[in-house]
Amino acid sequence: MPSSPNEIYDAIATEGFSPKALKLINDYSNDIENGRANFSRYTLPEHAGLCTAGSVLVGASIVADYARTSLTASCNASSGQSSSPANWQIDERQEQLVEQWAKTAGLWVEDSERILTEAFGPKIAQGAEAKVYYRTGDTSVVKERASIYSTTQKAFDAIVLHNRFFPETAMHVVGFTRDSDELFRIILTQPYVCCQRLATKQEIDEMVFAKGFQDNWNGQGVNYISDRIALEDMHPANVFIDEVTGNPICIDCIVKFISNEI
Repeated sequence: MPSSPNEIYDAIATEGFSPKALKLINDYSNDIENGRANFSRYTLPEHAGLCTAGSVLVGASIVADYARTSLTASCNASSGQSSSPANWQIDERQEQLVEQWAKTAGLWVEDSERILTEAFGPKIAQGAEAKVYYRTGDTSVVKERASIYSTTQKAFDAIVLHNRFFPETAMHVVGFTRDSDELFRIILTQPYVCCQRLATKQEIDEMVFAKGFQDNWNGQGVNYISDRIALEDMHPANVFIDEVTGNPICIDCIVKFISNEI
């Protein structure tokens, strides 16, 4: 019988990340990836973006959802009424449990900068959101991606939604770490893109309009919205013209659900 969220949540609550709980998470992740179960947070196209990100992100999303659900239940029980924990509380709990799960499941990387440099090449870029490693000639880059979102799950959402709208630069999660500043980071791979030049505002507009977005008129031309999703930081440094196809291609942007309730 396929695993269910309630069965997984009960196992984590009573046993922590025991072999049984890990197996239930792994089985449920496989069911999601193979179309036997849906992660209810996402629509079908978004669900495909989750599966593209791989089993590591699927498992982490299951754990993050348990963290939010259990924390909300605890808040309700202690207050005697329906109440929602603050985002910082959700984020703290999600980070804590995802780290515990990742360490138990062998998905946590210590001393990541040294290991990634040895395995994937030198660090070629570092910004507020990501450190990028690349060896000349490889077809992919590796990133340590920090969360600039209000909760860990929303950082996971950003990867899922990126994959949904920009599959040509899909992100695939391989593990987790903390950097020298103790900042939680997601380790992922992404296709390497040969940049012909930076995209123009018109080229970015045409690309995102074709995907169902419109300018929100508040972002000096770099922010867009649909009925469900917001795209931000869509400036030319994040959108290149691909040398191979000649098309605009988004490397990275801020992407999130518009509703805070999701």
